[in-house]
Amino acid sequence: MPHPAPDFDALVDARATSLLRLALLLTGRRPDAEDLLQSALLRAYTQRARVLAADAPGAYLRRILVNEHLRAVARPRPIPVAEVDPGHVDPQLPEERDAVWRLLATLPRQQRAVLVLRYYEGLADAEIGEVLGIRPGTVRSTAHRGLIALRTQLTAAPEGAAP
Repeated sequence: MPHPAPDFDALVDARATSLLRLALLLTGRRPDAEDLLQSALLRAYTQRARVLAADAPGAYLRRILVNEHLRAVARPRPIPVAEVDPGHVDPQLPEERDAVWRLLATLPRQQRAVLVLRYYEGLADAEIGEVLGIRPGTVRSTAHRGLIALRTQLTAAPEGAAP
């Protein structure tokens, strides 16, 4: 396999940490996140001219990663909380952080992707729709269903018990 263009190398080097963090949030397990990132970067490499020609190459890489996640055939597995460390959560609140990860792990892949892109990546509905290849209205309804599912789980949990 020929060596990728220096511009592609630089792009991957600049975005690798944030892409791995996003993959970790989507999959919940570091080994799965690393596999997802590797798969996404392989796909990006085969399309490197298109990636580099894009208006926002970093956003294009993020889209490839999320689409690879959504294409995965494996059913979502529960996330072992000890393996999740997105690097930006307040370490003073480990119980709350763990509860959030357990709740997110229960959502279907697309709902989890929408919520992660909205609340972790800070993307607007139109941007999320572009990444996922869906309309902004579908983004809003998917986020709404995901939040309802999370609220339902929170209200169903016994008082004082972590979900």
